[in-house]
Amino acid sequence: MLAIALSLALVIAAPAHAAATASPAARDPVIAAVGDLVCDPRPHVLGDIEDMLGGCDSDKTFALVQHRDLAGILILGDEQYEDGALDAFKSAYAKTWGKLNAISHPTPGNHEYHSSPTAAGYFTYFGKIAGDPNKGYYSFDIANWHMIALNGNCQFIGGCGSGSPQERWLRADLAQDREPCTLAYWHQPRFSSGFHGDDAQYAPFWNDLYAAHADIALAGHDHDYERFAPQDPDAKVDTAHGIREFVVGTGGRSHSFFLRVRKNSEVRASGTFGVLFVTLHAHGYDWAFTPVAGFHFSDRGSGTCHRPASLSTR
Repeated sequence: MLAIALSLALVIAAPAHAAATASPAARDPVIAAVGDLVCDPRPHVLGDIEDMLGGCDSDKTFALVQHRDLAGILILGDEQYEDGALDAFKSAYAKTWGKLNAISHPTPGNHEYHSSPTAAGYFTYFGKIAGDPNKGYYSFDIANWHMIALNGNCQFIGGCGSGSPQERWLRADLAQDREPCTLAYWHQPRFSSGFHGDDAQYAPFWNDLYAAHADIALAGHDHDYERFAPQDPDAKVDTAHGIREFVVGTGGRSHSFFLRVRKNSEVRASGTFGVLFVTLHAHGYDWAFTPVAGFHFSDRGSGTCHRPASLSTR
């Protein structure tokens, strides 16, 4: 009975205001985002569970991005199961998603730390594109968007709370941000209706991002897709200043399920692998969740960046 329940796709229709928008201008860059990707190529005890949950389809999600003209790929953690070992990265991840490392911007998931408290396999494989191996957080710009990759594995990097090294770095980075639009991502979601649920240890991230007028937060960890309305730090809808979160743990490793629908969750889908594409406009964005071949759930919409002009150089 459980296997049947887990395999069912759960879809909640998007509200009218999130209807698909017109096709974006070709000149605006597009990025892809997804996490929870490649199954362990070595024999392991979870093989049967992965089969039951319809997993190990990261080659199909890779096919969605392989020939797209993308400005970047945000990899939302748990890139290589089960433990982020270097030999697994080299024998599996490298054969598909690794072919696009030149435009990839990874963040570590909890599984990357299973083989080592320093996530040695992850940082050795990705090298400098993963940032300082003692931190795993960094920032960069794509067009007029500021992108912030955070490390949600708090226990291994000195914490994520207020005053921690990473939180101080985040505040300093945001203070230097002069782009009109800001996006942050890390593996474990602050808000989720999925198996892992909400996680208050990331409240300091949300507080800092909200205070700096950030627009989007991305995560994986729960193996499903979910979109939230823009929210303030108290989980209240704030369409003027709130951060819109997407959970995109749909990279292909396996499916999971929803335990309790959280408030402000607008769209949810379990049982569909796919990739989130975001078109980066000068002062807004379009999103499109695209399923792998053979599945039909999708989600489209648009949003506006809300950084005050006085804080932007553009």
